[in-house]
Amino acid sequence: MKRMRVIDISQEVFSCRVYPGDPAPEVERIMDMNRGDTYNLSRFSMCVHNGTHVDAPAHFMKEGKTVDEIPLEYFTGDCLVLRHTGNVSADDAGEMLKKAAGTERILIAGDAVVTADAARVFAAAGVKLLGNESQSVGPEDAPMEVHRILLSAQVVLLEGIVLKDVAEGRYFLSAAPLNLAGCEGAPCRAYLIEQ
Repeated sequence: MKRMRVIDISQEVFSCRVYPGDPAPEVERIMDMNRGDTYNLSRFSMCVHNGTHVDAPAHFMKEGKTVDEIPLEYFTGDCLVLRHTGNVSADDAGEMLKKAAGTERILIAGDAVVTADAARVFAAAGVKLLGNESQSVGPEDAPMEVHRILLSAQVVLLEGIVLKDVAEGRYFLSAAPLNLAGCEGAPCRAYLIEQ
């Protein structure tokens, strides 16, 4: 019997990358058996865009859907992992879509930045989910245009994934966000299953 291989593509929360200016995650031990308490109990606080997280349309769209309003099918299903370094152009996006035929979820591995022209190509193709390793799918110093193009087309973003040891190819993706009612994004535990 073939063993299923599950690949964690999530950042650890308390040591994760944080978008410049966002608050970093913090944890506090409320009850601690080392201090004589009968059990351990922790609480934490974080920005919903820390580490590996999902952006819903409400992140940049005033009337956009919040994370709890997006069907779970967007975050779960077949995906294609592709490598790219540098700016993803419209032509690059077109080539990625050809390779992804039959798949509505694309994960871009490497130090890649989706340009506005590429975002238009992905949006027009009806991609459900676009993932990348950066904390922002677009240019970090000017992310708004790329986010608006994709999110207004209902393309969900999966940012801050870890793909350095993942080979290109097709996988089953699970990246369901926490069910945070009314929020524009949410952290998630993203993983791939080899097919």
